[in-house]
Amino acid sequence: MIEGDSLYVEKITADGNQLTVFGAGSTSTVNLLEKSCSCREYHLVKIPCAHAMTTLSSKHNDEYGMNIYEYSSPLYKAETYLLAYSKSINVVPIKSEWCLPEELLSVNILPPLVDTKLGRKKIKYVKDVGENFKSKWRNKCSICKKSGHKRTPFMNNNKS
Repeated sequence: MIEGDSLYVEKITADGNQLTVFGAGSTSTVNLLEKSCSCREYHLVKIPCAHAMTTLSSKHNDEYGMNIYEYSSPLYKAETYLLAYSKSINVVPIKSEWCLPEELLSVNILPPLVDTKLGRKKIKYVKDVGENFKSKWRNKCSICKKSGHKRTPFMNNNKS
């Protein structure tokens, strides 16, 4: 969001857990119980987005500072981080110190057979959160420089 943009909140349900946020050129629906927003950023990042932060500030007034952690994923809490690294992590020794049986040393493992395709690889483009996709690879005429068609209609008209 740009500084100066403001968001406005309107309640949908009586309990105040589902709200609609207006502003910044978009409208989003936030559900605090499900920890979701229609912009999908809250669901993907697991931290309240700008819309969810606006609803939290309207629900808890100006004392919403510590309530943010209730609406964030437990992955971001210090206890979860400490539990993840509480057990020891064994280091892999140098390759020369590995103990392998003789029958495994004599086995020659080949890479899998790959059927190489001719032509250029097709890439599927996945939009990012909040990204508006406008194709820059649309058909563009090299004669009139307008998009939506190629030069073939002009070439066919000249031949006849």
